[in-house]
Amino acid sequence: MALETLSSSELLNFIMYDSNITAAATPFSSSELELAGSCSSMPPPETANTAAAQPPRKKRRRRPKVCKNREEAETQRMTHIAVERNRRKQMNEHLAVLRSLMPDSYVQRGDQASIVGGAIEFVKELEHILQSLEAKKFALLEQKDNIIESTNNINNADDDSKRVLLSSPFAQFFAYPQFSCQLGNKYTSQSKASIADIEVTLIETHANIRILSHRRVRQLSKIVASFHSVFLTVLHLNVTTLDALVLYSISAKVEEGCQLNSADDIAGAVHHMLRIIEEECFLGCQS
Repeated sequence: MALETLSSSELLNFIMYDSNITAAATPFSSSELELAGSCSSMPPPETANTAAAQPPRKKRRRRPKVCKNREEAETQRMTHIAVERNRRKQMNEHLAVLRSLMPDSYVQRGDQASIVGGAIEFVKELEHILQSLEAKKFALLEQKDNIIESTNNINNADDDSKRVLLSSPFAQFFAYPQFSCQLGNKYTSQSKASIADIEVTLIETHANIRILSHRRVRQLSKIVASFHSVFLTVLHLNVTTLDALVLYSISAKVEEGCQLNSADDIAGAVHHMLRIIEEECFLGCQS
């Protein structure tokens, strides 16, 4: 009866309102719910690509901790103390023996640094004495050889052996020279490849340099100045002369800023220095 009293327009609005309520009240099916859930759980495209690009992380293996009991730790500590005590004992004994072998003038104090420094000075002095004696021996052998040759009372075998000896003065001081000049018996012949015998040994920042060459005017002062120009500080220097030859034994320290990193580099620099000194001497003689 109520529907009959409604007008046509009002009846149409009622039917549309009733259909909307029915559609809203209708429950979703199971497939529709699963689809909606999967869509809501999917990450955005950028997040998915970033996760796929990252490699999987490897699990770090934890190192097992070494658990030492108190007895093992104490035993290890006592062993270390005993080894260190034995090392110090041996060092003190060796330093005492080293000090007893040197004159008192080389050791002013009894500390380790003074004993080692005095030993270096003493060894350098002994080296200089040995080189001087070698020069005297060489001169005596040469003089004796000349006398024997003048009297013709020497056989050929002995003569050849002595000539080999006399052809290489101070040979025992050069083990593995980087540059070698075959100096003649009368010190007149020179090799074009090298103008001196040069040997350099390098230990950490200390270089031991031996040079056997012909004597030149102001040669030593120029060598020392050239050393300072390449950041080599001269610590010890021995000079031994033999007629026209001179033997330099130099202990140098490689300072910071030095571009010479090996024994061969230092030997090459020394050879270059001597080459310049030789050219300057030659030009000075011509002028």
